[in-house]
Parts: sequence; structure tokens; C-alpha cells
Amino acid sequence: MSPQILQFLYLFSAIFFIWGLKSLGSPKTARRGMHMAEIGMLLAIVGTLFHHEIVTYKWIICALVLGSAIGASISIWIPMTAVPQRTAISHAGGALAACLVGVSEYYTHGEHLGMVTMAIIGVEVMLGSLTFTGSIMAATKLQGLIRGVPITYRGQNVFNIGLLGVMISIVVILVFSPGLTSLFYLLAALSLLFGFLLVLPIGAADMPVVIAMLNAYAGLTDAAMGFMILNRIQIITGSLDGSSGLILSVLMCKAMNRPLRNVIFGAFGKISQDASSETDSRKKPIREAAVDDVSIILENARSVVFVPGYGMAVSQAQHRVRELADTLKALNVTVRYAIHPVAGRMPGHMNVLLAEANVPYDELYDMDQINPYFPETDAVIIVGANDVVNPAAKRNPGSPIYGMPIIDAEKAKCVIVCKRSLAPGFAGIDNELYYNENTLMFFGDAKESMQKLTTEMKKLQGAHA
Repeated sequence: MSPQILQFLYLFSAIFFIWGLKSLGSPKTARRGMHMAEIGMLLAIVGTLFHHEIVTYKWIICALVLGSAIGASISIWIPMTAVPQRTAISHAGGALAACLVGVSEYYTHGEHLGMVTMAIIGVEVMLGSLTFTGSIMAATKLQGLIRGVPITYRGQNVFNIGLLGVMISIVVILVFSPGLTSLFYLLAALSLLFGFLLVLPIGAADMPVVIAMLNAYAGLTDAAMGFMILNRIQIITGSLDGSSGLILSVLMCKAMNRPLRNVIFGAFGKISQDASSETDSRKKPIREAAVDDVSIILENARSVVFVPGYGMAVSQAQHRVRELADTLKALNVTVRYAIHPVAGRMPGHMNVLLAEANVPYDELYDMDQINPYFPETDAVIIVGANDVVNPAAKRNPGSPIYGMPIIDAEKAKCVIVCKRSLAPGFAGIDNELYYNENTLMFFGDAKESMQKLTTEMKKLQGAHA
């Protein structure tokens, strides 16, 4: 393939990537955006496969077959509830690949590398290594293999900043003395350690922001690799990935009222939890409701808001939620969905699930859009959401989620919480909403509970007919 055709393929690939990224900004166009990005990636791969510098396709074909098999298995077998963990693992894999390319380049050329190339390789290996271990740590926390509470120790911040300073100093030394092989591999080892320490002190409540930040790190690593191998499309895709991840992290930090430095360095400005100020569930009564009780409330309601959360994803209840909403709309009930920016385990988690269930986009309301409606809302149905509706975020300075903007579900006339038990959410704290006078606890699996409610409401619909 001629260089001109290759550059045209890369150009169109970049256009599709930018077009796809732009379309992801709205739920209405997000699916189209994904298709555009897929086309862009296909063009980039095809163009790279016909690059004139390729000597043999043997290992490329092996990697292509293996990667396709792994990708297909992931898309088929991994449930929606594990998508955040899978995303973290993808970041880890991409960062490790870029890091190994940098190590390979250094191993091949070593002391003959120029200052600029050595600087790029140093940054690539440092970012790739810390992103790899940081992403693995995030995945293990999301999977529950490591406790979700922040894990800190005395002098942690000073040690982490000192370690970062040592890593940057090594990169600078290598720029002027690239032949110091042992120092290069020390940089890789320290970067792996730094990634582990970076995510260790970050609590589970902030993990969605961490995923976005790791996405930015992975993108910057890819961009550095693009500069090293002089591949324009790699530079473009890495820059798009890195910048979009950073912007998303900033927006999510704003949504959670978290300083960005907490996510970048971990444990900075960390709110210490005062256990004595938490709600003691053993001393406060709750009001439990059965299917009949909830159906009567919904029969007399004129406006209902659904608040989905991770529990909906666990039970795969999104289709049952939509069926209940359709039944309510047939009874002339106004239905809305309240979407918190960090509901679930990753950005856009609830939007993806509801889109899968064909919920109309115009019924989805962001937190800032929906909150003014709650005082005039007859009933709120919380389906597996927890921390994002916890009033402790506004009233309890000792809570780890204090200051995080929440969905004001408590302001509705009646709040129906569909949940398996009173177990705490991802932040590991009790929810004060459960003990409010206008709250009814509707215990059970979300999917089964929504199905029971739909059946009861259809009976009422038939009676009205």
C-alpha cells in the first residue's frame, strides 16, 4: 500500500474517532457514536496491517486471532455488572502493551537513543507501568477482592510524592545518560509500585472517578507510544483518549464534590469517617411494605420517578423496570428516570442499562434536571441505588460521602426503596433515607419485585378499562 493511501486511511480513521467521541456526549446519539468509533478503529487497523515497515505477518496474525478470541469471549460471557471491572482490565492491558513496546525499544537501541526519544520512552514506561498496576488495583476493588474502604498508613502522602519525584528524576537522568540500563528497569519497577500505591488509599465511593482517570493515563501512554514509533493515528487516538478521560474525571469530581488531587494522588484531603455520627440501624425503625401496599400508592400517583442503581444492574432488572413504567404510563402517570453521574460502578452505567431496555431518552433526567421535580413527585421508586440518594451526604460531616451532590429523593411525597436488605452501599455506610417517615422498604430481588408490581398494576389497569 502506498504511503498516500495509508495516510488517507489514518485521516478518515481520525475523523470517525472524533465524530464518534462527539456523538457519545448524548444518550440519543451514543450508539451511533460507538459505531463510528468502531469504523475508525477498523480503518486504523487495516492501514497499520499494510504498513511498509512490516517484515512478517506471522506474529501479527497470532496476536490478531488471540485478541479476537479474547474480545469475543468478553463480549459474550462478562455480565453488565462486571463491565467496570472489565473496563479497568482493558486499561491495564492497553497500558501494559504500550509499556512493553517502550521496554522493547530501549532493549533494542539502549544507549544509542537520542534525548527526545529517551524522554518519550521514559514517560511511556512510567505512565504505562503505573496505569497497569493502578488498573489492576481498581478492578480488584470493584470485584470486592479488596475492601472498598480507603487503605491508608502514616506518611503515605509524603512517601507517594517522594516516590513520584524519584521516578521523574530517573527519567531526567536517563535523557542525558540512556546507557544506564539498571536505572531504566528500576524506573519500571518503581512505576509499578507507584500505581499500586496510587489506588490503594482511594475509597470505593470514588472508584468511578478513578476509572475515568486511569482511562486518561492509558490514553497518554498510547500517545507517548505514537510519538516514539512515529505513528500519527496512535498519537491522535491516545490524545483523544487521554483528554476525554481527564475532562470526564474533572466533571465527575465536580459531580461528587471531590478535589481532583484526591483522585490523582489519593488520600489528600480525605474525609475521616466518624463512626459515632452514622445512623445505627439497630436503634431506628423502618416501615416495610408489601406488593399490595406499593401498588395502591402507585395507583393513586400522578407522577413517579425511578432512581436506578447498581442493584438494578446486579439483578438485570432494567427490562422489568421499563415494563412497570409502561404500565404506569398507560394509567396516565408521568414517568421520569433520575440518573446520578456516578450511579453504578462507572460513568454512564445506568444510561447503558436503560438504553438496552429501550427506555425513551427523553425520560432520562440528569441529577440537576430532576431534583427540582421531587417536591411535586407523588412517588419515587429507588431500584438498587444507595449512596447517590443518601441524605448523609448533606447532613453528616463525618461521612465519607459528605459534600457529594445527591438525588433529592427524600423530598418526594413517598419514597419506595426496592432493595434486598439494609446492607450498606459501595461506600460502606448506612443510608439515612431508609428511616425517614415517608420511606417504605420494599425488600426483595429488584427483578422479581418489579415483575410483581407490574402484575398488580396491570390488574388495576384492567379494572380501570
